[in-house]
Amino acid sequence: MFSKTLLAIAALAVTVAAAPKCCVWFDVLDDIQTNLFDGGECGEEVHESLRLTFHDAIGFSPALFAEGKFGGNGADGSIMSFAEIETAFHANGGIDDIVETQRPFALAHGVSFGDFIQFAGAVGVSNCAGGPRLQFLAGRNNVTQPSPDLLVPEPSDSTDTILARMGDAGFSPSEVVDLLISHSVAAQDHVDPTIPGTPFDSTPSSFDSQFFIETLLKGVLFPGNGSNVGEVLSPLAGELRLFSDAELARDPRTACEWQSFITDHASMVSKFEAVMSKLAVLGQDPSTLVDCSDVIPVPANSQLPPPMLPAGKSLADVEGACAATPSVLLPAPLPALPRFPLPRSGTESIHGVVREVAWS
Repeated sequence: MFSKTLLAIAALAVTVAAAPKCCVWFDVLDDIQTNLFDGGECGEEVHESLRLTFHDAIGFSPALFAEGKFGGNGADGSIMSFAEIETAFHANGGIDDIVETQRPFALAHGVSFGDFIQFAGAVGVSNCAGGPRLQFLAGRNNVTQPSPDLLVPEPSDSTDTILARMGDAGFSPSEVVDLLISHSVAAQDHVDPTIPGTPFDSTPSSFDSQFFIETLLKGVLFPGNGSNVGEVLSPLAGELRLFSDAELARDPRTACEWQSFITDHASMVSKFEAVMSKLAVLGQDPSTLVDCSDVIPVPANSQLPPPMLPAGKSLADVEGACAATPSVLLPAPLPALPRFPLPRSGTESIHGVVREVAWS
């Protein structure tokens, strides 16, 4: 009883510590943790919500504005305000489900779509083992114009195309890699629709560096029905590799940042927090927003296993592309684990439940 009283007092202290305009977000937090994220789990809706933060925010192009055209308002919620338009964009395939799942929560609490999308992504990823605590700024207005098409990178795009698009939005090549840290807790549904839920690494429910190790391994097979647009050979059965990930992992402009995360989880977390803070205000004026980061839960102090080569792999299989951050010595390979397509929310798996994130 005494411990429960202390917890209640602590929770009250956190609430009081937030800016007055942030109070509504504590109610939103309780609602989505219970009713969207299944009691605070790192499941399907978490991973879709994180993906949505990117697909909404990246709709911003200074180059279009320079041409006298509308270039989008970035992290403005337009993907929800104009869902019938933006979810029909090819790069946004499959994102309509999470848009329509989130919409009632935003309406029920009277918060803007742009704020809600970023809040849900920040809260959700805090539920993941080893995850970050993202900044959250509130105060975006609902918009009156949809984003232009062709601003969201696709897995079939070349590295030149991706870096040019992301550079237009203000992101350096290293920051593009930092955004792709999201693929450590991701999978695909639409690149190969015959194997929905196939992850991008062997530990898709953990915010760890296995993704950065396994994308550097030699590709040997296709996990589903053969090669698809945006897919290349994977190193492991039950794991899908995106063309864009494979290329960025080996390009001299991005390889050093990629390899730097292999044994540096702290750097992964801090750089993801930094780049997501930048993404979340893309196209917005941060000076008009209120810092409500106090509302975002502090992630559990999870002890992640050390980074390892998968079973049957050796350093000879690693295609390192950066001499400055070489493929450091890793522990012995992981034991072999059964691999299955990842199930939908509400079911169980030894890997957890994941969905597409970022531009997967």
